[in-house]
Amino acid sequence: MNELIEKDLKYVWHPCSQMKDYETLPPVIIKRGKGIYLYDIFGKKYMDVISSWWCNLLGHCNENISNAIKEQLDNLEHIIFANFSHEPAIKLCEELLKILPKGLVKFNFSDNGSASVECALKMSLQYQYQTGNTKKIKFMCLSEGYHGETIGALSVGGLDLYSKIYKPMLMNGIIRIDAPDCYRCPYGKSRDCCNAECFCKAEQAFEDFADETCAIIVEPLLQGSAGMRIYPPVYLKKLREICDQSNVILIADEIATGFGRTGQMFACDHAKISPDIMCLSKGLTGGYMPMSITVTSQKIFDAFYDDYSKGKAFMHSHTYSGNPLGCSAALAVQKILREQNILENARKTAMYLHERLNEVFENYPNVGEIRHIGLINAIELVKDKKTKKPFDPKLRIGYQIYKKALNLGLILRPLGDVIYFNPPLNITKSEVNEAVELCRKSVDSVL
Repeated sequence: MNELIEKDLKYVWHPCSQMKDYETLPPVIIKRGKGIYLYDIFGKKYMDVISSWWCNLLGHCNENISNAIKEQLDNLEHIIFANFSHEPAIKLCEELLKILPKGLVKFNFSDNGSASVECALKMSLQYQYQTGNTKKIKFMCLSEGYHGETIGALSVGGLDLYSKIYKPMLMNGIIRIDAPDCYRCPYGKSRDCCNAECFCKAEQAFEDFADETCAIIVEPLLQGSAGMRIYPPVYLKKLREICDQSNVILIADEIATGFGRTGQMFACDHAKISPDIMCLSKGLTGGYMPMSITVTSQKIFDAFYDDYSKGKAFMHSHTYSGNPLGCSAALAVQKILREQNILENARKTAMYLHERLNEVFENYPNVGEIRHIGLINAIELVKDKKTKKPFDPKLRIGYQIYKKALNLGLILRPLGDVIYFNPPLNITKSEVNEAVELCRKSVDSVL
């Protein structure tokens, strides 16, 4: 075994992993990356079609982003962001204002997605308190949702895989609403022609608990960690309406869906709605730097604006808030999106990718559904296609396919038995063809 691999296994505790698995599948030590490819220490290349946990928006070692960070590094690396500021942060706010849903105008900087969610939750609770709604102390969320790993974020998630063991630590009073499940719709509808009949679950929750609910947080249109579950925009429209009627803050967690991932700049754009608070991270810096932003409205900001003695300030901070290197990376991302026609080209490539996956997998007996939004495509593997019965989890079918794909040079980290594509927005059609073929070989070898 290579010395670096031995040392990694000796020292490193990898995230979201059962380390015993590493005895038979040791860590892949990556030496460099370029575009959609990663290269390990032995020279083997891998196609990164999951964008390194969905954050690598424009390919590895993108020259424009790299140069922007290098230039910033010679001027300013970091400062305290309380009572100090810098040009990249100010410019970034100006650029984001041009593309964000209308009404989102105030920017609170953090250093990762979970922190952005924590900020949004605290901001919502304090807003309600300072506007006289002291009974509004609970949060609503969707079942099967995922919003991060810190305590508040984990509390408003809905996946036991991540949270069950920690329930004694989590927040109380969380109201979970059955999330849309368009593949196994209990109303016999499809996401392309329904009127979100499942929204009745949300209506009931609001009827019962709206008076004590300060905010609801959702992943708009796409529940990523639940297996790339996609639901229709009409659900979001109805949610915006009922939040307005009930004085409940709508938090859109666009950490995974923002910056073109769903085919629009933001998932909320599909429904033509504006949330009260939006959480941004991942693609914000192109996957270069850990940074996040919680963006909110003037109305919410104004509830915190008063004389210091009134005690209304938002006493929430992170050491690396507004980091200049992260802001410079994010500015470079915005410049590329603006000048290189990235989203329009990505929409064309998205159609091509979905067509190719359908051509290859549509008639497979164990492919239950191939669902897509933007360049995100998810293949749900099932034991029985007619009944939609899943495989026994103990078989770890998705994991077996993942291991085979790695051997072939393709990164397909599964979500249970859902394998998915979430590539950089500038993936080419030839790269799509190569990735789909490697995926086919991996699935064939296991099933």
